[in-house]
Amino acid sequence: MTQKDIIHDVMLLSQKSTPATEADLQVADDLRDTLIANTNRAAGLAANMIGARKNIIAFFIGPMPMVMLNPKIIKKSDPYDTSEGCLSLEGERPTKRYKKITVEYQYLDFKKQTQDFSGFVAQVIQHEIDHCNGTLI
Repeated sequence: MTQKDIIHDVMLLSQKSTPATEADLQVADDLRDTLIANTNRAAGLAANMIGARKNIIAFFIGPMPMVMLNPKIIKKSDPYDTSEGCLSLEGERPTKRYKKITVEYQYLDFKKQTQDFSGFVAQVIQHEIDHCNGTLI
């Protein structure tokens, strides 16, 4: 298990990530391990939060960590305003999210998947995909 330090540099976090390839599977493992190590502090992480500018996110579905490579929201509905915190930033900030999303992504075998998410898990995925796009709350 390889836990990485969380990046707090806004300049680094504001840079757009690049597509994940098979060469980045170690980053995916490190991201999952770092999420597990921060279970009590984080619901999700993006690769740039551990210093890798790759389109990789990890988040919990219940007690299980899930990793997505190259995630992209292809459908969203039911917008709402909320406030979020971030392990890389101090405090909470207001943001707009969607209650229901459909995400196209690749799993660790690089096969394309499409899956629907709602509620808190959907909110976490949106937050982490924003990180991949260099968007901070």
